[in-house]
Amino acid sequence: MPQTILLAIEWLSVLLILAGALLSVFSAFGLIRLPDVYLRSHAATKSSTLGVLCVLTGVFLYFASAMQTASMNVLLGIVFFFITAPLAGHLNGRAAYRSGVPLWNGTVRDELAEAIKAAGSPRSGTAGDTEAADPSGGADLREEAGTRRGGPTPIPGPEED
Repeated sequence: MPQTILLAIEWLSVLLILAGALLSVFSAFGLIRLPDVYLRSHAATKSSTLGVLCVLTGVFLYFASAMQTASMNVLLGIVFFFITAPLAGHLNGRAAYRSGVPLWNGTVRDELAEAIKAAGSPRSGTAGDTEAADPSGGADLREEAGTRRGGPTPIPGPEED
């Protein structure tokens, strides 16, 4: 390849790596600054996935141009992270919702509660028979944890038992 094309690809890889690092920093700020677990999960999965995707794409381009070798490991890392990180964030958010973690007070709409109510089931799982899977008969965990919009339910202390 001509030298100018190699130089352009190297600069593109540097820019991708820097953009990925910047997106990862934004993800870290989101984890610190956002008010509830659902928004934090969003920040952790969306921006960090894009950040890692940019970093690994930059690494792949650098090795493909400067070293004249294409690494399938980097491509597999991109695909694996692109699939697993958003899925893990979704499952963490679903687990938090099912265990009764309250939404932020500024939340305008609880779409999952609407979908659960429309489906007519107290839980959103698809485990089949809820009574066999849950000895409590499928009781809604959110009712045990208190109201969703009112903030965290206070835990009784030893003197309140």
